[in-house]
Amino acid sequence: MKLSLPPKSRLFAAAAILGAAAVQASPDDDRRAVAELDTAYQAAVKRNDADAMARILHPQFVLVVGTGKAYNREDLLASARNADITYEQQDEEAGTQVVRVWGDTAVVTALLWIKGTRKGEALERRLWFSDTYVRTKDGWKYVFGQASLPLPGQRK
Repeated sequence: MKLSLPPKSRLFAAAAILGAAAVQASPDDDRRAVAELDTAYQAAVKRNDADAMARILHPQFVLVVGTGKAYNREDLLASARNADITYEQQDEEAGTQVVRVWGDTAVVTALLWIKGTRKGEALERRLWFSDTYVRTKDGWKYVFGQASLPLPGQRK
């Protein structure tokens, strides 16, 4: 027997099926998705691409750096729009990225190499970071970051 559903009901059924599939993503699929998203975020920062950053950042985003200073989403987007830093490097060191997933929360850790200029002064450092992502109705969003002080022997 063939069921015939009105168009609105078909759309609702399709959305329910897709939503169920998203909820049932495997931990490996989630790890891959978050790893790719975090790499894309670092690339957006490197390009000072505030629009790409805005798509990834959660509205309540907070970054805490090694000195304890906190920055919110708008702070980072304004910095990108103003091109406060011109980056040569803003890349995770190959092989250092680890993604851990617990349900709707994921944490990325990696060693980051930053090199560029800020207000005409050279900037280069390597530091460890942890980026926390949460699954939302709009997909994974970067909600909290913590960055270490520059590693020993690095310029500030």
